[in-house]
Amino acid sequence: MSPDPARPGGVRHLEISPAHAGQRLDNFLLRELKGAPKSLIYRILRKGEVRLNGGRVQPDRRLQAGDVLRVPPVRLGQGVAQPLQPPAGLADGLRQAVLYEDRDVLVLDKPAGLAVHKGSGVDFGVIEVLRALRPKEPFLELAHRLDRETSGCLALARTPQALRAIQDALRAGRVEKRYLALVRGRWNHGPREVSLPLRRNVLRGGERMVEVADDGKPALTRFRPVSLFKPASLLEARIATGRTHQIRVHAAGIGHPLAGDAKYGDPAFDRLMVERYGLRRSFLHAHSLVLPLGGREIAVSAPLDLELKAVLDRLGEGDSRESATR
Repeated sequence: MSPDPARPGGVRHLEISPAHAGQRLDNFLLRELKGAPKSLIYRILRKGEVRLNGGRVQPDRRLQAGDVLRVPPVRLGQGVAQPLQPPAGLADGLRQAVLYEDRDVLVLDKPAGLAVHKGSGVDFGVIEVLRALRPKEPFLELAHRLDRETSGCLALARTPQALRAIQDALRAGRVEKRYLALVRGRWNHGPREVSLPLRRNVLRGGERMVEVADDGKPALTRFRPVSLFKPASLLEARIATGRTHQIRVHAAGIGHPLAGDAKYGDPAFDRLMVERYGLRRSFLHAHSLVLPLGGREIAVSAPLDLELKAVLDRLGEGDSRESATR
């Protein structure tokens, strides 16, 4: 990345180096214009003050090596807050959550309740915390997403080449992602494929939802029973497509909503799971991830946390007590 000899504070023209190829433009600008709020980044993009190869550009555009980026002068004086630092407890938690790391990829055991990136009302997501922890890291991007309430394996790319390879593998269906999901009721289907099409951004009760719809995008989830209890069943879910909320909507769509799912679940069932079994979060966990990368295969697994294990233990004890009284 090489700037032109523009005067200090003036317009700069940056040539994108291979180290930054594949990065989203908005993320690149947030790092280049340190201290600039996200609203300012989107404003100068919307007004056309930022140009890529001479033309207007959208925030989600992926940069390529050799691109020339026009960056306008940005006043970061009074009234602009300094970049926030993540809370110490959150930073320490992510340091300890690393499951696997090499020169190309980083895989975390993402905690439940933590978004993968910041948004409305959320100052820090996984990516912002990691970038704060690793300020000298030249490239760090989410390779895929997990819902905020979902825990488990989350991959980040450390090079543009790794990001492209993982995204190509995702599109080709060569990434294997397996989840553990606790659902309502006793599962009597054996292994089952669910291929209900999904449509997102359906407004219901003032909230954006995903729903099963004939004109939705194709989606395929493969469910397999792992443990069966009287009020609930533990399933393994494998997704052949990566639609938003796919497992949650597919499970609800066949009459077995996810335990603890405030958006698509069964409130009465969720109250039972809280009061009798102590479940206070969504029971969806990305327990294994297999990535094909550069002629090799990276396989990583994340065990259930203590809270989810305790819920399963209580379910098993409840079934044992009922059997003993018969």
